[in-house]
Amino acid sequence: MAHVLIVEARFYDHLNDMLLDGVRSSLEAEGHSHETVTVPGALEVPAAIGLGDQTQRFDAFVALGVIIRGETYHFEVVSNESARGIMALTLDGLAIGNGILTVENEEQALARADKTRKDKGGEAAKAALAMFQLKEQFGVA
Repeated sequence: MAHVLIVEARFYDHLNDMLLDGVRSSLEAEGHSHETVTVPGALEVPAAIGLGDQTQRFDAFVALGVIIRGETYHFEVVSNESARGIMALTLDGLAIGNGILTVENEEQALARADKTRKDKGGEAAKAALAMFQLKEQFGVA
């Protein structure tokens, strides 16, 4: 069984609660354990995952957050750079499921965060576990 670190950028409490519910339900249904840490925003998620990896206590990671487009270029910077940071960590061999939503509006976020609809939190957990299993298959876990 895997021990998973969930790193959430908590900005929209109600949306994050839905994402977390999906992640936790997915992990617990498979018998995996988890811990959760909260960071100020999506840009801090990759750094927190990197710090968690340094502890050598976690087998996989789930990145969570919600980025809703606003009126400025900030949306693109946060969306792109958080994704770039997570991708760099995956290329370094970390098993990460990216559940950071990048959406145009709250309605899109609600549809994706709700575990009875698109369940992107649950999907991110499953992706992290799939990558962990691949690492085990290749003997690098």
